Amino acid sequence: MKDTFKTIAKFQYSSEAQIIKGRLEADGIEVFLSDNLTIDTDPLISNAIGGVKLKVLSSQSEEAIEILNSINKYSLDDEGNSIFCPSCKSEKIELFSTIKDAKSLIWFVFGVMFSSLPFYTRHKYRCETCHTEFDLK
Repeated sequence: MKDTFKTIAKFQYSSEAQIIKGRLEADGIEVFLSDNLTIDTDPLISNAIGGVKLKVLSSQSEEAIEILNSINKYSLDDEGNSIFCPSCKSEKIELFSTIKDAKSLIWFVFGVMFSSLPFYTRHKYRCETCHTEFDLK
């Protein structure tokens, strides 16, 4: 029987997928990335084409999913403890950048106009379960 590849994860950027690919290959799992070169060429179309697809052989998919689940992708505090949502107490919290305040917006516009990196961005946490945005203060 001919073994085929099965998509087990999708990533917005190929750098994220490359890290996971290296981890899986270190455990002897054959990995293939799809659409990574397209997204490296034009990152703005990532959402339109469904991101970078991480594919493994169908026969190794269960083992790969188990390894993927063992990697905690959620945020930790300075002591290495999980951060919990103040609303629903979930630990599925991710860090993201926002430009919702005036200072961030001004620096974002400056960066776009002069083709430079943003000097100031505001970081917040977002709960994947209830979508609450919060700071750690």
